[in-house]
Amino acid sequence: MRQNSELQITRPEERELETKRSELAALESSLAEREVELASLRAELASFERKYLAEVGLRYAELDELKAQVAEKAAAEQPGDPRLQEAARRARARAKATRSTAGPGRAHAQQVYAPTPEIKRLYREVARRIHPDLTTDDADRRKRQDLMAQANHAYMAGNQAALTRVFEAYECSPENVRGDGAGADLVRTIRRISQVKARLEEIDAEMKSLLACDAKRLRNQFDTAAGSGRDLFSDLANRIDAEIAAARANLSEQLQCAHT
Repeated sequence: MRQNSELQITRPEERELETKRSELAALESSLAEREVELASLRAELASFERKYLAEVGLRYAELDELKAQVAEKAAAEQPGDPRLQEAARRARARAKATRSTAGPGRAHAQQVYAPTPEIKRLYREVARRIHPDLTTDDADRRKRQDLMAQANHAYMAGNQAALTRVFEAYECSPENVRGDGAGADLVRTIRRISQVKARLEEIDAEMKSLLACDAKRLRNQFDTAAGSGRDLFSDLANRIDAEIAAARANLSEQLQCAHT
């Protein structure tokens, strides 16, 4: 007798689901690697900027402040000389700019942010759809709380694109797809693929921006010098220290002349 073999029928959505799952797995693997690359680049630049600020930036701020005092003292002694007055104004502006760079927190605190009507409208829509108080499900509430925190940060920064991404992250979330079976799983997988691709695009854009920023170019110069056996940090610090000493001596001489 012939044994009846069970006929296996694979529906189109099941075949498509397997294809999309394979695509998602490859994308998530790539995303993990790119996230590490981005985090490493951020850490490298942050470490370099801290070192530069400590060894060079603060010295420049001190030097420019001394130069401003010297220029202002000279302008005060000859108030009728327009060139000295202009030189004093430029020196003070430079000292202020350098001080702001050396202390970004103080400069940022002085900024006043006024949200645009479009950002206000978008933020209200986000709050209306995503606010944690609108759900009784604990898992959904935790997700909404995290998204609202991101929305608040984007709103305060005036970042409309980031605010839009928060809204889309919830509205197009795979978790929002209800139902069981291959069809629902396929939609959830497609949405997750879209999320991963969007994140990869964000990473590529940020990496491109970081690789082209002033800090990265400066870091490359220091690395090139180090490869030749030179320590640019030490070289710059010594040169600026010498200029600071000269500026202090100049200011001291001006003060002594003023009292004679």
